[in-house]
Amino acid sequence: MSETAVLLCGHGSRDPEAVGEFEEAASALRSRLASVAPGGDFATGYLEFARPTIGEGLAALTQRGARRILAIPGMLFAASHVKNDLPWEMNSFIADNPGIDVRLGRDLGIEPKLLEAAAERIEAAVPDGRSGTLLVVVGRGTNDPDANSNIAKIARLLWEGMGFGWAEAAFSGVADPRVDAALERAARLGFRRIVVFPYFLFTGILVKRIYAQTDSVAARFPDIEFVKAGYLRDHQRVIDTFLDRVGEFAAGEPKMNCQLCKYRTRIVGYEEAAGAPQQGHHHHVRGGADHHHPHPHDRGHD
Repeated sequence: MSETAVLLCGHGSRDPEAVGEFEEAASALRSRLASVAPGGDFATGYLEFARPTIGEGLAALTQRGARRILAIPGMLFAASHVKNDLPWEMNSFIADNPGIDVRLGRDLGIEPKLLEAAAERIEAAVPDGRSGTLLVVVGRGTNDPDANSNIAKIARLLWEGMGFGWAEAAFSGVADPRVDAALERAARLGFRRIVVFPYFLFTGILVKRIYAQTDSVAARFPDIEFVKAGYLRDHQRVIDTFLDRVGEFAAGEPKMNCQLCKYRTRIVGYEEAAGAPQQGHHHHVRGGADHHHPHPHDRGHD
């Protein structure tokens, strides 16, 4: 057994189906890693609502002999979870286990392979006639403007690359416009078909809510065809991108793009966040607990 192991870090969900889909993707990544680096250990861990927790995943790998652990965020963009929560988990484990080398990789980000996966999911729902169709790309929504802006960029890239007549960006929570407001606006732009694409890795409460909101708006506009495209899930190009994130460690320490990070740069409207301490926010729901707690959740938790 190699002393180097990989931990795939998930957000976690109250929805067992979401956790199941994450584990399916993890299994596909495990198989791919075994084919290119036989003998390496592998585990999963979750920030909240599911087990094993990140700490439990790290501990399990260590107990099985790992001395170098490559932690890969199973998340699309670098918002608070990737910038704060995961580093806090890694640093906490390192403090208690000084002999273990834990390295944190970067988010999946805006990646050509993921755009290919997104295009295939959308094409399966709308194979033709896209010039007369409006595309709505829905992101999770966070209080990090850098992460939110990525959804607008994804929408534009898919709009132009796939030949849609127009595109809008929307969010399931926290950021505006929300899904129902965006669909109401889209319905008044004159297009006879609207395709809704959740730019999510896996299902869960939020994706199901997006589809339900689509059905609700569609009922109010019977003359418009509303099409629900599938989310990314365990598309082959998603697994390819996870594998790329693992491979980046061989070339050195992978770095996130921090050019517009509100924690490192004074961003208009978020000036007070620059230099904020790095700390985790999931103590109350780690491992599946769901206790009442004094601070509000404002990051679109699933």
